[in-house]
Amino acid sequence: TTILAVEYDGGVVIGADSRTTTGAYIANRVTDKLTPVHKHIYCCRSGSAADTQAIADAVTYQLGFHSIELDEPPLVQTAASLFKEMCYRYREELMAGIIVAGWDKRRGGQVYTVPMGGMLVRQPVSVGGSGSSYIYGFIDSNYRPGMNREECLRFAAEALSLAMERDGSSGGVVRLAAISEEGVERRVILGNQLPKSSSA
Repeated sequence: TTILAVEYDGGVVIGADSRTTTGAYIANRVTDKLTPVHKHIYCCRSGSAADTQAIADAVTYQLGFHSIELDEPPLVQTAASLFKEMCYRYREELMAGIIVAGWDKRRGGQVYTVPMGGMLVRQPVSVGGSGSSYIYGFIDSNYRPGMNREECLRFAAEALSLAMERDGSSGGVVRLAAISEEGVERRVILGNQLPKSSSA
């Protein structure tokens, strides 16, 4: 798995590969690892598919309930905090590395990372999954604060392509989403349309 999220002025861009493995066998080559938890809030899932799906389902339920009680859309930080609470409480049982990203009226576009162990921290850019270790150098040298939406989408696509090239547990298609006040725009980059890397 490789997952990624970047804040830009007015929203966030999230992205992921689409490979799910059972050891060396590819169980699903077109997985959707970008899962909605509310209208303007998504999570990127890495680790155990069963664990992260169960957590996302639970958080979606809790956040929906919370939103009804408040009679307004939930904050991204609230969603991230719910993920954190569950990941920390069951840290001994779960294998889940989650990035929570979205947009709200109070703080605009936000990215929160909840790594294994249940920590919670906000970052302007975050990567996760087995493929992330291959692209920290690329991210450190190519991420710039103040990138616009299109620049963030291009940055995400390039980073994910590089990880998918090197990491055996990442591959398939690149799934991207841009989340802003206007809503969610999703894109898919097929395997034969990925940005070319030098080794290809």
